[in-house]
Amino acid sequence: MDSTQQKIAFLGLGSMGLPMARRLLEAGHPLTVWNRTAGKADALVADGAVRAETPADAVRDADVVVTMLADPAAALAVAEALLPALRPGTHWIDTSTIGPDAVGTLTAGLPEGVTLIDAPVMGSVDRAAAGELLILAGGDTAPVAAVLDRLGTVAPCGGPGTGAALKLVLINAAIGGVALVAEALTLAGSLGLSREPTLRSLAEGPLSGAVARATATGSHFPVALAAKDVALATAAAELPVLAAVHAALSGDASLWDQDLSALAR
Repeated sequence: MDSTQQKIAFLGLGSMGLPMARRLLEAGHPLTVWNRTAGKADALVADGAVRAETPADAVRDADVVVTMLADPAAALAVAEALLPALRPGTHWIDTSTIGPDAVGTLTAGLPEGVTLIDAPVMGSVDRAAAGELLILAGGDTAPVAAVLDRLGTVAPCGGPGTGAALKLVLINAAIGGVALVAEALTLAGSLGLSREPTLRSLAEGPLSGAVARATATGSHFPVALAAKDVALATAAAELPVLAAVHAALSGDASLWDQDLSALAR
């Protein structure tokens, strides 16, 4: 089969899923889409995608299923709805950040002949739109290489669950770095130092990447989702610094819908 003729079902059209799905549609894949809030699919449907009423309807004829969902609860709920409809030979790519335990639960429920690749991504909406995500893949990606290549660069991590595990490591390092930059700015202000010179000096040292993320303007990684990712990490290991970061992220509800960079503003 020509790789562009693989029928794709894409479930989860939030801030990340929508530009990812659009890239697959623009690559010529027949695309069926589903989202819990149906209106988020309107623009894709106007451009040729097919809207499904349920997760099962979305995946019934798919060669490849891609999910981008908010958290483990959402992923498990959608899985319950779609698993009975998956055909043998279907490849399911989960790009959500749900941790290896949830991936293990999804894998255990797969019908015979269906494979799951855990492929969470690093990068925000700007990189999703440009096809420049870093895809942390656990499992055999060869059958879905054309799909993943359209979304970004694949970093093979090992067997099933390893992509989900590495994503927790990387995203928590990034979140912790932004939180540290925010506290450094608070300390600088209390000592009478100006923000911009402080940021420039921080950017010249080992926190340069964290400074870039803390001052990013083209990203949208809601604080609420960052708190979810930290909670997944602190459930897996004793991490006192990240536990304090989680308290900071979850303590101010006014920040939950804002990008993570709000911590440093």
